[in-house]
Amino acid sequence: MVELAQHIRSIPDFPKPGILFRDITPLLANAAALRETVDRIALEFRGRVDTVLGIESRGFLLGAPIAYALGCGLSLVRKPGKLPAATYAAEYALEYGVDRLEIHRDAFGRPCRVLVVDDLLATGGTAAAAVRLVEQLQG
Repeated sequence: MVELAQHIRSIPDFPKPGILFRDITPLLANAAALRETVDRIALEFRGRVDTVLGIESRGFLLGAPIAYALGCGLSLVRKPGKLPAATYAAEYALEYGVDRLEIHRDAFGRPCRVLVVDDLLATGGTAAAAVRLVEQLQG
């Protein structure tokens, strides 16, 4: 079993003073660590998920292989104007304003058990917005 914590780099004061940033790029670059990460998440959620929802854009990096490992599809939550079909939108607060996420109105069937995947959790704003979008689609 791979010790995953050793593949996550801590960078103090990034992107601004007082923040300790956890960089997963070393984990993504290491084949064994990446495989172990995907396998552990898939083991936890196997049989409990109908689709994986990747949050733009780094949530796509782990969302796609997790969906593959679970044998289910990948749905996307993106920044405004990036999805070509009809969408629902949800706003979330930033430390310096407001942003918005969108999802295709037909991103997944109903009802649907959805696993939300992103690369980090800071304030929780993007995750909360993604959950609101899932709820709009009866996930």
